[in-house]
Amino acid sequence: MIRSIAVVCAMALCACTPAQEAKEETPVSNTQVPAPTPGEVATRITAEQNGQTVNVAVNERFAVELVGVPTAGYIWAPVTLPAFVQRAGEAGGNTVPEQSQPGYTGGNHWEVFMFVATEAGSGELVLEQRRPWETNEPASSTFRVTIVAQ
Repeated sequence: MIRSIAVVCAMALCACTPAQEAKEETPVSNTQVPAPTPGEVATRITAEQNGQTVNVAVNERFAVELVGVPTAGYIWAPVTLPAFVQRAGEAGGNTVPEQSQPGYTGGNHWEVFMFVATEAGSGELVLEQRRPWETNEPASSTFRVTIVAQ
């Protein structure tokens, strides 16, 4: 009993001593490097536009810029394209400058998908993030945007 009281008292004293000041850390953005979208892309669609409607011009390239974790096997891929939309390339790259340094491993990466609307129309473009070999697992994330081509 006395031993228990001594332990409780010691713990109470530790709680009363001044603690080291916590370092105030500035949150690090996971996208300090812009998406590697080619300059000729007319419209850039970002993750913040998930669920929204985006207007694009017929015969102009547009891009969907998403951050993925391909180093852990999670990659984005288009799963539903409107009939008037065709794929027009892909790009990928670092999201933070440190990823360019020797020995840096892991982390998030940009995954950019380019498309072109070949004619006027409206339809939903859907991309899913998943591990391709986990065929029976649901997508870890889904991105949806309604494309209106004029």
